[in-house]
Amino acid sequence: MTTDILTYILLGFIEGLTEFLPVSSTGHLILAGALLGFEGEASKTFKIAIQLGAILAVLLAYRDRFWKVTIGLAAREGGSIAFTRNILLGFLPAMVIGVVAYKSIRALMETPEIVAVALIVGGILILLIERMVKAVRIHSVETMPAKSALAIGIVQCLAMIPGVSRSGATIMGALLMGVERKTAAEFSFFLAVPTMIAATAYDLYQNRDLLSAGDLQGIAIGFVTAFVVALAVVKAFVAVVSRYGFAPFAWYRIVIGSAALVWLTLR
Repeated sequence: MTTDILTYILLGFIEGLTEFLPVSSTGHLILAGALLGFEGEASKTFKIAIQLGAILAVLLAYRDRFWKVTIGLAAREGGSIAFTRNILLGFLPAMVIGVVAYKSIRALMETPEIVAVALIVGGILILLIERMVKAVRIHSVETMPAKSALAIGIVQCLAMIPGVSRSGATIMGALLMGVERKTAAEFSFFLAVPTMIAATAYDLYQNRDLLSAGDLQGIAIGFVTAFVVALAVVKAFVAVVSRYGFAPFAWYRIVIGSAALVWLTLR
């Protein structure tokens, strides 16, 4: 994989900007990769691995929350136990399906057309769900029922289809469960930590023989870029959705997906 540094930086920027928005970071990376000619097996690992940069941004941005939960677990505090239980329950379905369907999921990353269609369909669903959801019953991760956390985790598995969006699936699933917008967004952030760490570690292990020193250097550049950009985005996103909802992101998905579909048809 011979790719210039600017391409690594650009893709890292895209990852950091889109990872926690309901617009599909993987979908954007696949479309950008097709546009830049950055494709192939090693590129798939790059697109997965740099997501850890965005995850590190969440750990830093919410370090006080995670530290409080850690201390609470040591003291067997009920809220901290419930927080941890819900994150683990939300992670469980993705862990199981990710291992079982790994090869099929990776193969889907070769088809930008799937991304374009998923962006459009996902945008329409977000608009519909925003109008459907009225009742709010859950205002924190700690008070979320275990069955709701597991259900959101099952919905998260839809994001294994490139273009669906992991954050979009989890947030919309949470809204359907009666979770308040800000809490839905934050639960999506927290759930990303074990999900993306496991996905990256498993993918790097499976493809360790395909990666060269140059590939690892590219991953490092993309990782750092994604971290810096995601750190600026993660808290701002919560403020935006708390005030404006998710409709702006839905319309963005529809426009970008439509434009990508036209380009892919004509190229």
